[in-house]
Amino acid sequence: MAVMTSYQQIAAFRPDRFNPVVLAENERVKAILACFEPGQFIPVHKPGVDLTLIVMEGEGTAFIGAKEEKLRPGVIAFIPAGEARGVKATTRLVLMHVVTPPPTEADHTQVVAGLKKGAWM
Repeated sequence: MAVMTSYQQIAAFRPDRFNPVVLAENERVKAILACFEPGQFIPVHKPGVDLTLIVMEGEGTAFIGAKEEKLRPGVIAFIPAGEARGVKATTRLVLMHVVTPPPTEADHTQVVAGLKKGAWM
Protein backbone atom coordinates (compact mmCIF):
# COMPACT_ATOMS: atom_id res chain seq x y z
CA MET A 1 0.00 0.00 0.00
CA ALA A 2 1.34 3.44 -0.89
CA VAL A 3 1.64 5.97 1.92
CA MET A 4 1.93 9.74 1.70
CA THR A 5 1.77 11.97 4.76
CA SER A 6 3.50 14.80 6.56
CA TYR A 7 5.85 13.60 9.28
CA GLN A 8 4.39 16.22 11.63
CA GLN A 9 1.00 14.45 11.36
CA ILE A 10 2.36 11.10 12.56
CA ALA A 11 5.15 12.11 14.95
CA ALA A 12 4.36 10.86 18.46
CA PHE A 13 6.53 11.04 21.56
CA ARG A 14 6.70 8.93 24.73
CA PRO A 15 7.92 10.16 28.10
CA ASP A 16 9.79 6.93 28.95
CA ARG A 17 11.79 6.14 25.78
CA PHE A 18 12.08 6.88 22.07
CA ASN A 19 8.99 6.04 20.01
CA PRO A 20 9.29 4.20 16.67
CA VAL A 21 6.24 5.04 14.55
CA VAL A 22 5.97 2.61 11.63
CA LEU A 23 5.10 4.41 8.41
CA ALA A 24 5.16 1.36 6.13
CA GLU A 25 6.57 -2.15 6.04
CA ASN A 26 6.78 -5.13 3.72
CA GLU A 27 9.10 -8.13 3.36
CA ARG A 28 11.88 -5.96 1.81
CA VAL A 29 11.86 -2.69 3.77
CA LYS A 30 10.60 -0.99 6.93
CA ALA A 31 10.14 2.80 7.13
CA ILE A 32 10.02 4.21 10.66
CA LEU A 33 9.67 7.71 12.07
CA ALA A 34 11.82 7.62 15.23
CA CYS A 35 10.69 10.25 17.75
CA PHE A 36 12.88 11.24 20.72
CA GLU A 37 12.54 13.59 23.65
CA PRO A 38 15.80 15.18 24.91
CA GLY A 39 18.08 12.55 26.45
CA GLN A 40 16.28 9.57 24.91
CA PHE A 41 18.32 7.15 22.81
CA ILE A 42 18.64 4.02 20.73
CA PRO A 43 21.54 2.08 22.28
CA VAL A 44 24.61 1.39 20.16
CA HIS A 45 24.16 -1.99 18.48
CA LYS A 46 25.29 -3.93 15.39
CA PRO A 47 22.27 -5.43 13.62
CA GLY A 48 22.36 -7.38 10.39
CA VAL A 49 20.37 -4.79 8.45
CA ASP A 50 21.19 -1.68 6.40
CA LEU A 51 19.96 1.67 7.74
CA THR A 52 19.37 4.96 5.98
CA LEU A 53 18.79 7.74 8.50
CA ILE A 54 17.41 11.19 7.68
CA VAL A 55 17.17 13.93 10.31
CA MET A 56 13.83 15.71 9.96
CA GLU A 57 14.08 18.01 12.99
CA GLY A 58 16.08 18.49 16.17
CA GLU A 59 19.64 17.78 17.22
CA GLY A 60 21.52 14.89 18.70
CA THR A 61 24.46 12.56 18.33
CA ALA A 62 24.80 9.42 16.26
CA PHE A 63 27.36 6.72 16.88
CA ILE A 64 28.22 5.43 13.41
CA GLY A 65 30.92 2.84 12.85
CA ALA A 66 33.55 3.85 15.38
CA LYS A 67 32.85 7.55 15.90
CA GLU A 68 30.27 10.04 17.08
CA GLU A 69 28.65 12.39 14.57
CA LYS A 70 26.44 15.43 15.19
CA LEU A 71 22.84 15.23 14.00
CA ARG A 72 20.90 18.26 12.78
CA PRO A 73 18.09 18.80 10.25
CA GLY A 74 19.01 17.70 6.75
CA VAL A 75 21.72 15.22 7.76
CA ILE A 76 21.53 11.90 5.89
CA ALA A 77 23.52 8.79 6.83
CA PHE A 78 23.79 5.25 5.48
CA ILE A 79 25.06 2.55 7.85
CA PRO A 80 25.61 -0.91 6.34
CA ALA A 81 24.57 -4.14 8.05
CA GLY A 82 26.89 -5.23 10.85
CA GLU A 83 28.25 -1.74 11.50
CA ALA A 84 27.69 -0.12 14.91
CA ARG A 85 24.97 2.51 15.19
CA GLY A 86 23.07 4.35 17.90
CA VAL A 87 21.32 7.69 18.39
CA LYS A 88 20.95 10.04 21.37
CA ALA A 89 18.76 13.16 21.33
CA THR A 90 19.98 16.53 22.60
CA THR A 91 16.68 18.28 21.76
CA ARG A 92 13.36 16.87 20.62
CA LEU A 93 14.49 14.82 17.61
CA VAL A 94 12.64 13.26 14.68
CA LEU A 95 14.44 10.85 12.34
CA MET A 96 13.30 8.88 9.34
CA HIS A 97 14.77 5.36 9.47
CA VAL A 98 14.61 3.18 6.37
CA VAL A 99 15.74 -0.35 7.25
CA THR A 100 16.46 -3.09 4.70
CA PRO A 101 15.55 -5.83 5.19
CA PRO A 102 13.16 -5.30 8.11
CA PRO A 103 14.90 -6.09 11.40
CA THR A 104 14.27 -9.33 13.26
CA GLU A 105 14.00 -9.88 17.01
CA ALA A 106 17.66 -10.96 16.97
CA ASP A 107 18.61 -7.59 15.43
CA HIS A 108 16.97 -5.84 18.40
CA THR A 109 18.49 -7.94 21.22
CA GLN A 110 21.22 -5.36 21.95
CA VAL A 111 18.71 -2.48 21.75
CA VAL A 112 16.35 -4.09 24.26
CA ALA A 113 19.26 -4.87 26.64
CA GLY A 114 20.61 -1.30 26.41
CA LEU A 115 17.18 0.22 27.04
CA LYS A 116 16.68 -2.01 30.12
CA LYS A 117 20.07 -0.92 31.48
CA GLY A 118 19.47 2.71 30.53
CA ALA A 119 22.80 2.69 28.68
CA TRP A 120 23.41 4.37 25.34
CA MET A 121 26.82 2.72 24.86
